[in-house]
Amino acid sequence: MKLIVPFTGHDQILSLHEKTLEITKDGELTPQGDCIVGVNSNISCIDLPEKMKIRIQNPNSKIKFTLKAGKFTFKIHGYGSEKLTLKHVNDIVLRKSAFTCSRTIAINCDKASSDLPKDMIHLLQNPKTKGTMTIEVL
Repeated sequence: MKLIVPFTGHDQILSLHEKTLEITKDGELTPQGDCIVGVNSNISCIDLPEKMKIRIQNPNSKIKFTLKAGKFTFKIHGYGSEKLTLKHVNDIVLRKSAFTCSRTIAINCDKASSDLPKDMIHLLQNPKTKGTMTIEVL
């Protein structure tokens, strides 16, 4: 099962957070949002297809995320959990930890926003940059 989530860059993207990575529907961003790598998405946790939500809420599910922007591709692997509510109306958050909240789509991920290549972060700091996050539940 696969879903492509579009987003755009923003001049305030820092991509410094060592534990999380976020895509948001919000169009504005402050320096406190240092895990955000994309804005202006049209999909958040609550918008995921029901069949995908059920699979994500299975603790045996492996989830692969592929971020693409320009010539860059960045892959992240994480896991589902029965504790994921997937009800947040603005955000999708990947976490290295096992913490869950309404924004969390995957836990125990192998990477976070601080792991993105510096050249990719620089590209994402351009508001004209278009990117995608592909979500695949395996």
